[in-house]
Amino acid sequence: MTLPFTLQQLRIIKAVASEKSFTKAAEILFISQPSLSKQIKLLENRLGILLINRKNNKISLTEAGYLFLQYAERVLALCEESCRALNDLKNGERGNLTVGASQTIGTYLMPRVLALFAQHYPQINLKVHVDSTRIISKRVVDRDIDIAVVGGDVPEELKKHLEIENFVEDELSLIIPKSHPFAIKKHKLINRDDLYHLNFITLNTNSTIRKFIDNILKQNNIETKQFKIIMQLNSIEAIKTAVSLGLGAAFVSSSAIEKEIELETIEIIKIENIKITRTLSIITNSNIYRSKAFEFFYNELWSLKNFTD
Repeated sequence: MTLPFTLQQLRIIKAVASEKSFTKAAEILFISQPSLSKQIKLLENRLGILLINRKNNKISLTEAGYLFLQYAERVLALCEESCRALNDLKNGERGNLTVGASQTIGTYLMPRVLALFAQHYPQINLKVHVDSTRIISKRVVDRDIDIAVVGGDVPEELKKHLEIENFVEDELSLIIPKSHPFAIKKHKLINRDDLYHLNFITLNTNSTIRKFIDNILKQNNIETKQFKIIMQLNSIEAIKTAVSLGLGAAFVSSSAIEKEIELETIEIIKIENIKITRTLSIITNSNIYRSKAFEFFYNELWSLKNFTD
């Protein structure tokens, strides 16, 4: 059977969808715009259907174009995967790897993992993507990312396409300013009723971490709706700064406050009989080819986990 398209035409459709411009798509593919336009027209004629709308000097995919793009991306991903497999066979340890992480992990934990990995395998090229657990999981399913570490819940509709392994436990600590009266409490321990006397600084209500903490506290009969929330910020860094300036208390990942603990700008306090932890997970696509670079990084993750246990 003769296919009605070429790999170059698949690349063109993907580039046009991404750039929404024939000129920019041609530039990133290093071809002329007339050549790109000719290939699109040829593709549409062979398929017998319009893939791209060209109205009012605006470029967008038709419904057929979006459908074709999904398959084009899968075909191109498999082509790249086959090249990686052959390169591994030829070059041994050399290779490329795309790693993903959810936001807190990508900001505080992953840089240390990547630094150690780069020391041990300097010949492997790493690309890193940091985003929400939902987006990172989808990109692993789509083969855009080879392996990822996430802290949130993987969407149910994606789980059947993924291998999800429990990695490490991440404790979410309650931090307060050094000047707060609770900072001098014996054993730095408070009871659950003390929480209602704190001024809290939090992430916004849509934050995965915020929802997780609220659920754990509710399970321990703590009414988070009665908390005095004085500020909602959009980053962990902003929250840590606000706490260190004496503005309030906050729950943050233990991995995010190592610098502040070392500099003694905040204090950690414990809540009697309550410990808030979440499980970080390693996610991979069960159908993807596992390159040598993948195996090296995967093993490095587990050796780091065993070292920290």
